[in-house]
Amino acid sequence: MGRILAIDYGLKRTGIAVSDPLRIIAGGLETVATAGLKGWLGQYISRESVDIIVVGRPTQMNGAPSQSWAAIEPFVEWLKVTFPACKVCLHDERFTSVIAHRAMIDGGMKKMARRDKAVVDKISATIILQSFMDSLEYKQM
Repeated sequence: MGRILAIDYGLKRTGIAVSDPLRIIAGGLETVATAGLKGWLGQYISRESVDIIVVGRPTQMNGAPSQSWAAIEPFVEWLKVTFPACKVCLHDERFTSVIAHRAMIDGGMKKMARRDKAVVDKISATIILQSFMDSLEYKQM
């Protein structure tokens, strides 16, 4: 059984999270400059066993795709073509940044450290991954 990799795709930075090999715990892995994301993913997936890639799907409150979906959709298609052995899933990412900020505050992180958007992106990816792992969709796979 391979790991699950989660991606919180952003125009500048992308947060990455990964499950443990037994798919029990989600952990933040890294924040990567989006310009170098494809190369980073190629290297990571060639080293590690990854079966599922989860990409955060940005939606509006009414469920319609948000404006950023236009940039994410071609990336999702690229993932499917480039890594055919991996199942690519989309998972709702609404409120992940808000939840990430709350987790940072609750964890006692200082105000200056909370301004580091790379940390927010990595925590958001972790929240997406944990939410996916807790979802009925995943449990029915």
